Amino acid sequence: MKGPEYSVIELLDRLVSFDTTSHKSNVALIRFVEDYLLQHGVVSQLVPNADGSKVSLYATIGPENVAGVALSGHTDVVPVVGQQWTSDPFMLTERDGKLYGRGTTDMKGFLACMLAAVPDYVNRKLQVPIHLAFSYDEEIGCLGVRPMIAEFGKRLTMPRMVFVGEPTLMTVVDCHKGPVRWHVTIKGRAAHSSMAPLGVNTITVAGKLLGEIARIEAELKEAPQDARFDPPYATMQVTKITGGTATNIVPVQCTMDFDIRALPGVDIPAIDRRIRAFAADVCLPDMKRVAPEAAIDIAIANQVPPFAAGEHSEAVALALRLAEQNETHAVSYATEAGLFQTGGSPSVVVGPGDIAQAHTADEWIAIEQLEKCSAFLTRLGEWAEHGSAVR
Repeated sequence: MKGPEYSVIELLDRLVSFDTTSHKSNVALIRFVEDYLLQHGVVSQLVPNADGSKVSLYATIGPENVAGVALSGHTDVVPVVGQQWTSDPFMLTERDGKLYGRGTTDMKGFLACMLAAVPDYVNRKLQVPIHLAFSYDEEIGCLGVRPMIAEFGKRLTMPRMVFVGEPTLMTVVDCHKGPVRWHVTIKGRAAHSSMAPLGVNTITVAGKLLGEIARIEAELKEAPQDARFDPPYATMQVTKITGGTATNIVPVQCTMDFDIRALPGVDIPAIDRRIRAFAADVCLPDMKRVAPEAAIDIAIANQVPPFAAGEHSEAVALALRLAEQNETHAVSYATEAGLFQTGGSPSVVVGPGDIAQAHTADEWIAIEQLEKCSAFLTRLGEWAEHGSAVR
């Protein structure tokens, strides 16, 4: 079937025009992609969230029910509120070889390259299928890709490998850190500040927890390091704390958030157990002697696994070949690659744009980067057509 052919820039212009900030729906964008693919004879499978306000899309070009190479990208973007833009963030603007707009780098530039490659893939007799995977809510914890991965091997064909197109300047990334975020709620007892011993000051308790977190952070800095990362150790910090009612009331409640950016191999369950034990054994006994109702609730709010492709990764070997490079890199930001890998599909991260531009005001991507990505995807089509050997 002969469908419409658009340039990468034309497709990026269309994608940027959809305001898919994470707290909004991505359905309109997904419907556009679904219709575009259908015009090329490619049928999509949708994986919606519970209320249908968000949708992931998965499509296959080439042999059906065969494990192929998946190209994966998220459709959501971060907010522009509070940022000073010199052009409309949801209207693509070209200046001096750069394309400005929210999501151009992170990561609608890669999505546009994927879509622009579709006519070429459809016209080839692919021996290895190419899967297209569009997810939602990556920016708030890689939420949307999880239900899609859960369908692999069931309704959706599990990919042989996955290329995650986050911005890497088209270098090959085989390793990244993984964030884990905790939320703590401390409940005490209010009292007049002149009668402080009658209450349980939750901000004071939070201070004790802060001290333990700081000790763990110091230990992580002294643990074996990996010079491929910047910084070369796992980082841990408190990111938010809220508590108290008035200056003359003993604070009855305090909440705090903290997170870790873990290197591959860091024992997250051990850290979680240590913090819970400190709360239960050091903090709670004194609290409950005054107020039996006192409590400390600790919950993991979100977790994205660290990613390490492994020494003999087929995905990495193919990405290096297509990128015409011989060196891999590690990054400190997180992607969906670890989730795909944990789900059974070896992964690698390679995509256009510079992560330094992601989430910024006047976010931009260089046209040259899109050209490099398109050349990479063309070489993928040639490889998929002529044979499946990687090395």
